[in-house]
Amino acid sequence: MTRGVQTAYVIVILALLAAPIVVVAGVSLNAQQSLRFPPPELSLRWYAALFSAEDWMVPLRNSLVIAASSAVLAVAVALPLALHVWARDTWVSRALYTLGVAPFMLPPVISALGFLVFWVSAGLYGQITATIVSHAVFLVTLPLVTISLGLAGIDRTLVEAARTMGATRGQILRTVILPLILPYMISGYAFAFVLSLNEYIIAYMVAGFTVETLPIKIFNSLRYGYTPIMGVVSVLFIALAVLIFGLIGKFGNLPRLLGAERMQD
Repeated sequence: MTRGVQTAYVIVILALLAAPIVVVAGVSLNAQQSLRFPPPELSLRWYAALFSAEDWMVPLRNSLVIAASSAVLAVAVALPLALHVWARDTWVSRALYTLGVAPFMLPPVISALGFLVFWVSAGLYGQITATIVSHAVFLVTLPLVTISLGLAGIDRTLVEAARTMGATRGQILRTVILPLILPYMISGYAFAFVLSLNEYIIAYMVAGFTVETLPIKIFNSLRYGYTPIMGVVSVLFIALAVLIFGLIGKFGNLPRLLGAERMQD
């Protein structure tokens, strides 16, 4: 394949990926209440309408609370699990690691059905707590993988040197290990946050319409009417994801987060 063909192929793929984003952004700029593209008249009125409409602000707050809380919980579960697997390479630790990545490997609808049955049995169906815990369990794979990659890159001689100097396990964890894997913890949190913010199936199955998130609100709006606010929400979601992943790419070790160094080894 010649260089020109490769360049053309990349351009076509990028154009196909960017086209839906361009359409959604254009729809959000309609002056009238329609989903026409290209918009006959441009206006930012729907961006202001989003933040002044209570029926949209409540789902927005719910989505942010659920995403922020579930991402924290996912990291809190993934950190000790990754540390245990790194420190003790036994069949028990490998089995625990497999359990940690299993929820993300299953189809979301299967996981959602399991969460639905569990929370109904526990009497917590429709509670925001159930949605937070369900998202944390489903997304724990992301911080588990990123933290494990960070731990794999630690030179164990640093740990041995700290032990030789008389440091306890807690001191080694606080002064050696955690500072080295902090970027990977932040990256895992960011991945879980963005995916939780956009997740629909589990949120719908666990909370129904009791705890309405933005994806559920968009779905409801599509059923009962069309408004460019849906495009505004989509644009904000895309902008937030680009910002977060852009910061990870700029300040984090993105090739290692994607497993490049492991592949080279």
